[in-house]
Amino acid sequence: MQEYSYQLYSSRKFGPIGDTLQMVAEEGYSQVECFGDLIASELFSESLSGAGLAMPTAHVPLEAIESEPGKIVDLAGELGIAQIYAPYLKPEDRPNTVDGWSEFGQRLAVAGKPLRDAGIEFGWHNHDFEFVAIENGMMPIECMLDSDKRLLLEMDIAWVHVAGADPLSCLHRFSDRIGSVHIKDVAPPGENKDEDGWADVGHGTLDWNALHAAMGRTSAAYRIVEHDNPRNDRRFASRSMAALRTLKR
Repeated sequence: MQEYSYQLYSSRKFGPIGDTLQMVAEEGYSQVECFGDLIASELFSESLSGAGLAMPTAHVPLEAIESEPGKIVDLAGELGIAQIYAPYLKPEDRPNTVDGWSEFGQRLAVAGKPLRDAGIEFGWHNHDFEFVAIENGMMPIECMLDSDKRLLLEMDIAWVHVAGADPLSCLHRFSDRIGSVHIKDVAPPGENKDEDGWADVGHGTLDWNALHAAMGRTSAAYRIVEHDNPRNDRRFASRSMAALRTLKR
């Protein structure tokens, strides 16, 4: 059976973290992905072990990777992390030209070197803006990946859809650069406004049977389930896992 990871950002408004990890394990997930400063929390490490969960991937702010690479490498070793992804760039920090995004890709290459030297894969997690064309039809994600041939992409399926791109085509196009995928669903237009328009996986508008097959044709090693703003995180975790278990093999 396919193993699924749970992005703990989905439960940031709930908790405490020990209870969240127990809930995740109870709902059938074998792995989690952390965000923010969770990676450095001793309590988190103990709770992770106590829940019997692994954490092969992590989101770590780019600034933390750049300023304390040795610390991040040590923490990754202690927690068994195989892939680290820088997760976001604030609007005011985003380039608006091909050259600017290429330079940002080179910045990522420098930041990722200490991780790679330690045997940890490094990549970028997308939102929508990386898949919106800026110049001559070029998308920021293309510039970034072209600038650093070792950079992995953690493709967030739903954000690709929100950007107006086709997730199936993008999975195929970037298949050999994808290290992991975020499995997230989009509600029908006008629905789930109190959840920012997101849906539990399998209860939205995306075709998960087709996406499941397409993900299997990529180099993705991990599949991480996420909802950016659920009203109830256990409901989201439970219904999403139930839907994923019905996918065609």
